[in-house]
Amino acid sequence: MADHWRLLLNGKSAADDALREAVASMREAGVALDVRVSWERGDAKRYVDEALADGASCVIAAGGDGTLGEVAAALADRDEDADALPALGLVPLGTANDFATAATIPQEPLDALRLIRGTTPHAIDLLRVAADGERHWCANLASGGFGTEVTVETDDGLKKLLGGLAYLVTGIARVGRIEPIVAHLHADGFDWRGALIALGVGNGRQAGGGQVLCPDARIDDGLLDLTVIPELSGELATTVGTLVREGRGAALERVGERARMRALVIEAETPMALNLDGEPVQARRFEIACVPARLRMHLPEHCPLLATARLPLR
Repeated sequence: MADHWRLLLNGKSAADDALREAVASMREAGVALDVRVSWERGDAKRYVDEALADGASCVIAAGGDGTLGEVAAALADRDEDADALPALGLVPLGTANDFATAATIPQEPLDALRLIRGTTPHAIDLLRVAADGERHWCANLASGGFGTEVTVETDDGLKKLLGGLAYLVTGIARVGRIEPIVAHLHADGFDWRGALIALGVGNGRQAGGGQVLCPDARIDDGLLDLTVIPELSGELATTVGTLVREGRGAALERVGERARMRALVIEAETPMALNLDGEPVQARRFEIACVPARLRMHLPEHCPLLATARLPLR
């Protein structure tokens, strides 16, 4: 029986010639591959429902982290268990591609599609986020505070010139006008109160074009990874020096609060924004739970985000 795939393409990438050629190549190889283009909110859900009705074995998100999150949410919002849902695939076409980078998914469309055909899907967790009575899903990372603002404000030209260092430069320039978020974060066996300037809740590890906020996160361990960067005050110079000499991970160890848990509650004194796979959600209270094995996803054999080995193709 031939593979039956449904590819959901972000409309911003609809003219991608490499993807067009990759789709044609997979069809020539015997894959029944249909393409749908997403233009507005709600398209992903409609196309996922259509894919299930048509018996698709795999739904592929073609775009960036936001597209991945939207397609994953459309699948996760259904009543079926992971085994009864189509597997999830990813063709990275965004500007950041943080999940794909951390997972070592190929950046070339044809290689990404060949990965899907050459692997069996692996069970992965998702983050379920409740905010103001609404349910959201997060496939990669929920981030808030300083890191989110730096991502928005970093100049494209500076990023081309300096790469990841551009975020550090922009961050240093913003230090004098950071507004800390006063919040209470609590979970079973964990309690933190104070003013924070950055927050990362990971299923995945990084966001914002390479900002590694949860360096040890795994997407199949049934746990979420939390990193909190408190208001730095006098430690700022030491922290920046550590970033330059030893890298971001060492700086997080020096000043950050890190923990791993199944669920987390965030309560802020004033409304704060959490960026869920690129989509900002604002509330004063967030309830975040790691939902184990909610979907199945095609991933590389030695994917760094997996705690357990990926199943070989049979």
